Amino acid sequence: MEEYLSILILVSSFIILMGIGVPVAWALGFSSFLTLTVTIATVPSATTIAQRMGVGLDSFALLAIPFFILAGEIMNKGGIANRLINLAKAMTGRLPGGLLYVNVIAAMLFGAIAGSAAAAASAIGGILGPRMEKEGYPRELGASVNITSSTTGLIIPPSNVLIVYSLASGGVSIAALFVAGYIPGLLVGMFLMITAAIFIKKHNLKPGEVTTLKELGTKFLAAFPSLMLLVVVIGGIVIGVFTATEASAIAVIYTLVLSFIYGEIKVKDLPGVLLKSSETTAIVMLLIATSMSMSWAMSSENIPQSISSSLLALSDNKFVILIMINLILLFVGTFMDMTPAVLIFTPIFLPAVVTIGIDPVHFGIIMVLNLCIGICTPPVGSVLFIGVGVAKTTIAKVFLPLLPFFLAMILGLIVITLIPELTLWLPGLFGL
Repeated sequence: MEEYLSILILVSSFIILMGIGVPVAWALGFSSFLTLTVTIATVPSATTIAQRMGVGLDSFALLAIPFFILAGEIMNKGGIANRLINLAKAMTGRLPGGLLYVNVIAAMLFGAIAGSAAAAASAIGGILGPRMEKEGYPRELGASVNITSSTTGLIIPPSNVLIVYSLASGGVSIAALFVAGYIPGLLVGMFLMITAAIFIKKHNLKPGEVTTLKELGTKFLAAFPSLMLLVVVIGGIVIGVFTATEASAIAVIYTLVLSFIYGEIKVKDLPGVLLKSSETTAIVMLLIATSMSMSWAMSSENIPQSISSSLLALSDNKFVILIMINLILLFVGTFMDMTPAVLIFTPIFLPAVVTIGIDPVHFGIIMVLNLCIGICTPPVGSVLFIGVGVAKTTIAKVFLPLLPFFLAMILGLIVITLIPELTLWLPGLFGL
């Protein structure tokens, strides 16, 4: 009975705190504290939560996150987005409604390089949005494509969320997770482009300018140094030249040098870039700290074991278990940010899926893709708010055009869930 009391206190206190507007990080920490008071006294509970927050951040792997955030901020300011958009436009701009394809491809490229859906939504939407409106694209359609395609960069490496999953899972290989994300990320991008094609036909959108082979070559060469970042970072990790944390530091140096060469960033701009990345890092790290305290509190109260046993009691079919977990995560993603969701639910669900023979790398990609849908949905979807703000529209207006793209992402999630080879083939090829 006591274990169910702990679950009740944890869930109800967290929902109530979120409902009255308490920030997510504080809600996580305070609900963890209340849960511990079921079995230990108040002062030791508070001390334990504080200790677990400190210990949760004491990880070498987590150093990669502030570095990748800084690299993403440098790229956002350093003209890299423009060059990737120009390349994507040269590849697809001649097609009817080509700017929608440009948005998907550019968001995939920029999101993958920056490792941030928010940065991709802001940078790509800010550049392409006015161009789309000028050429007669419905504003809400452009916003819908931008919002959903920006999340693909969280699956295609390097990805901060996959690093967080590696930490929460107890040491799943970051290199394997990074390599595993390529095919699922590209598959979701393909589904989004197919959905965009349906809207292009419906709205009878016109083709763009024809790009010659010479122009394509010129724009590819301009974007080539930016694309090489993926080769340097992921290639170095896969062949064992450096760790993910070391790769993140190399990414900062690479993007900084590249931005100086492009002439888009001056020395006087660096304090602002550092301040913005520090603000983002502080928010992320506080979320990680309080999420780790909640994970520890749940483990102390045997909550993951109880939930895992309940799931396995319902069915021994791995696909039924995965469908139930996906439905829970889709619901969770509508009101919880990705980082705390990964840190809290990985210890709960991973033991169950491993028991039924699901590879932890496969489950990590499923979880991250699932939660990517959540950051596009109200009421707390961070990328939704950024995309709507950049497009100068409202959630109410963009919600209906978004629905088909949600369905495309869910279709991608179903395919990746049911066909593990799509995720595991590349890691197996590289022996990871």
